[in-house]
Amino acid sequence: MFDLLPDLESLRRGRSHKVEKAVEQGKVKQGFTLDLKHRTRPLKDVKSPSGQQHRHHPRASAAESGSPLMQEVYRYQRSANPSTQPLPDPPDPESGSEAQTRIYQSQPTSDLTLRCTELDMHGNITVRAGEFQKSELCAQHGLQARDLRKIDSKFVNQMPAILVRKHAILVNLLHIRALIEADRIVLFDSIGAPSNYNQSILIYELQEHLRSSSTRTITTDSGIAVDTESTQPFEFRALEAVLISVVSTLQSDEEILVNLVQNLLAYLEASVDRSKLRELLQYSKRLSRFEQKVLNIRDAIEEVLEQDEDLAGMYLTQKLKDSHREIDDHEEVELMMETYLKQVEEIVNHIESVSSHVRTTEDVVNIILDSQRNSLLLLEIRLTILTVALSSGTFLSGLFGMNLINSFESHPNAFVAVSAIAILSIAALTVTGIRSMRKVLRRIN
Repeated sequence: MFDLLPDLESLRRGRSHKVEKAVEQGKVKQGFTLDLKHRTRPLKDVKSPSGQQHRHHPRASAAESGSPLMQEVYRYQRSANPSTQPLPDPPDPESGSEAQTRIYQSQPTSDLTLRCTELDMHGNITVRAGEFQKSELCAQHGLQARDLRKIDSKFVNQMPAILVRKHAILVNLLHIRALIEADRIVLFDSIGAPSNYNQSILIYELQEHLRSSSTRTITTDSGIAVDTESTQPFEFRALEAVLISVVSTLQSDEEILVNLVQNLLAYLEASVDRSKLRELLQYSKRLSRFEQKVLNIRDAIEEVLEQDEDLAGMYLTQKLKDSHREIDDHEEVELMMETYLKQVEEIVNHIESVSSHVRTTEDVVNIILDSQRNSLLLLEIRLTILTVALSSGTFLSGLFGMNLINSFESHPNAFVAVSAIAILSIAALTVTGIRSMRKVLRRIN
């Protein structure tokens, strides 16, 4: 279609025969010319079935006032998307301001919305996979637009972080992007996302943890078990559930990856195989990426632990009650964060030990391959020495094999003498070369 656009103007005036020739050759259907003329007619105001006349979109007005080529480009774009809804009437420039015109021209896109699932303090889902405007989320939770970048999955290659704000805690760890408040937790991209398996598991674990931690069993003096409400604030229970999910995911990934690597290393210790070396290279890369991921999570937790203001700001429930708290009074949340920091560090240490084992195995394999390569080189040197020795014998035989007259043609012992000299020269050169090679090897070793 677009290769015919430069000829549309001449086609309307009857000076183009390109389409007619294509029809004659059978490349284009017979009714294509009429359809093309129908599409290239000037744009006019469209009337609805009820007879009411609608004004075109500003883009249509620009296309109408332009050349026929621009008219066809606009009409082709409109016909290529038949499912597109008709545009609403733009505001009248004479009655409205420029700000209203700019607001009308800006169309909402998916980049301005976030999908999230909300759970209350008892673990019940209040909003499931709801889509909200970013501006609405900022106004509702008291956030800045820059804060939503940390929990927006559209921004890739983000570093893990735990951000403390006035009335919320933002968490971006692994597949978890959550907003924790004093009475609810919001999970972003939780249900309906392309990779929603981990998110679904997170929601289930989060519900179970919140419901189990909201009450605790106390045994009285008479031996009766009584369920009482937990004294731990909701934000700490929600944050702990998120950290449990993060550590569990890291541990499961670590177990799978380490088992694969150890099985491969055990195989390489028995025999060196080229295909297994390729697998070792892939596993080594996966270990490096996983180690870097765990280190980033550890750095995110350590960054929060180093800031007393952030630790004290995590007491969101007391903020709602307008209760004053000292900056250095954060023992409860600090102990919780340090507990999971130790678990993450254990994973880091284990991965580092496995990576060290992989590097050691790679060094041993390289040594074995170098030894085999040296053996091949020695064999090549021996064959070269033998070739040089044999060339000396062939040189003598070549001298006496020439069709030149000498005094040895009729001698009865000439053949035996020349053969003996050739064999002795071959043996002498071979022995001399091998001894020289051994001396060089002794100096190297």
